[in-house]
Amino acid sequence: MHSAARQHGSARPRANRPAGWGQRWLARLACLLASVVLLIAPVRAAGPELSGFEVAPSDEGVLLSFVVNFELPRSVDDALSKAVPLFFVAEAEVFRSRWYWRDQRVAHAVRVWKIVYQPLTSTYRVTFGGLSQNYASRDEAFAAISRGSRWKVAEAGQIDDNSHHYLEFNYRLDTSLLPRPMQIGIGGQPEWTLLVEKFQRFN
Repeated sequence: MHSAARQHGSARPRANRPAGWGQRWLARLACLLASVVLLIAPVRAAGPELSGFEVAPSDEGVLLSFVVNFELPRSVDDALSKAVPLFFVAEAEVFRSRWYWRDQRVAHAVRVWKIVYQPLTSTYRVTFGGLSQNYASRDEAFAAISRGSRWKVAEAGQIDDNSHHYLEFNYRLDTSLLPRPMQIGIGGQPEWTLLVEKFQRFN
């Protein structure tokens, strides 16, 4: 009897815990784990966005102005810092709407920019239309390759005043222009997919 009493007396009584204490503790633990995951997860760059876009039919033809904002994903940025040339393409297609058959493409325009970092001079070389220019800063170089002003994407004679037209635009990082071994190495990597598209009707 005394032994049983000692055993019973040696047990420590549990502290009285408020109702719902276990659920609150689990919720706090879940929040803590979520914070840790966010800290260790790789940071993905925001996708490209059009901050400016205007299609202006005129006596000269169809003029397109655009501005694309984007940040390079980490793996793409690493490649650029190692002097790997990157190619960015702006493409515009103008279509005439037709109710009796598929819409007719009446014009197609493409612009290609090549940008490469030059470690010896810490500058960025941008090549466009056969001409090259060096930029002292990264921001200046990317400003040069991510916008267009009054770009003629169709001649005036290609537009029928009695029909409706629309323009399909896309701006992308073109990995098909990279060296073949590198294309194989980055195959299937979503970070190398940089694309923004726009559909715009006019007249």
